Amino acid sequence: MEMTYRDALRQALADAMRDDPDVVIMGEEVGRYGGAYGVTKDLIRDFGPDRVIDTPISEPAIVGAAVGAAMTGLRPVAELMYVDFIGMTMDQLANQAAKIRYMFGGQIGVPMVLRTQGGTGRSAGAQHSQSLEAYVMHTPGLRLAMPATVADAYHLLRQALTKPDPVVFIEHKALYTMKEDVDLSAPALEWGKAAVRRTGDDLVIVTYSRQLHYALDAAKTLSAQGIEATVIDLRTLNPLDFETIRPHVERVGRVMVVSEGAMTCGVAAELAARITEECFDFLHDPVIRVAGEDIPISVSTQLESGSVPGPKLIAETAGRLFA
Repeated sequence: MEMTYRDALRQALADAMRDDPDVVIMGEEVGRYGGAYGVTKDLIRDFGPDRVIDTPISEPAIVGAAVGAAMTGLRPVAELMYVDFIGMTMDQLANQAAKIRYMFGGQIGVPMVLRTQGGTGRSAGAQHSQSLEAYVMHTPGLRLAMPATVADAYHLLRQALTKPDPVVFIEHKALYTMKEDVDLSAPALEWGKAAVRRTGDDLVIVTYSRQLHYALDAAKTLSAQGIEATVIDLRTLNPLDFETIRPHVERVGRVMVVSEGAMTCGVAAELAARITEECFDFLHDPVIRVAGEDIPISVSTQLESGSVPGPKLIAETAGRLFA
């Protein structure tokens, strides 16, 4: 069945709410308006205002209420319109949700999902276009999923809604209208398992979210030049499936990591460091990072697209390894 990334997320929420009466949704305009990006459209009609809850415009209140609800028996899905606002919720998210199980000696958890979206592509300006997954990845106790495909949008969200601890689920704003054929009844890939989307013997590209599609486009360009790339889609950043990465790095010996987040202290830096530490003896060259510029995102479409990796930059950078 063909569906959009947006529709797959809505289907996942609806199916989870039918299967589990404890699943509730809360956030700004998630009910009558249907969500800032339309993911929760019509869910209030199907499940009512007691389960699809329009909240005040207060991100700390949304996440704080979700933490309390999760601790007392519900399974809330809290929505933040933009990941850029996650900083306002870091006490509730990083000091409470992430640490409750540890602080209570395992007696209680916080089975909640924080849905939000990030990334560039809509000329939304510096305060609504960031990729802040490194904030989450840096916080022990938070799980982090970033689906790149329509099938993963569905299956990863369904899986996230079964976890006993908090999951931050970041959707890329440029993927909502992407369409793919999806078999929702097909067995889902294991939670925390990376997917090898393409196999080649010359270069390994490790990436996630929208950059997966850019990496695959770049791999086609490289193939025409006689360079065959393996492309690994991480799918989740915590848990991080290094066991899928390692054998391909050891087999190939040349690695590029690609992230839309800022270069300095970002996800690409962590991946490059770990690959270097654990696979050093197998590397023919240093691990190459391709990531966002260390600048605020411009509202200008040209400056915006130029501040994050694209297929051309990925292919050109990879080509230098073989020059």
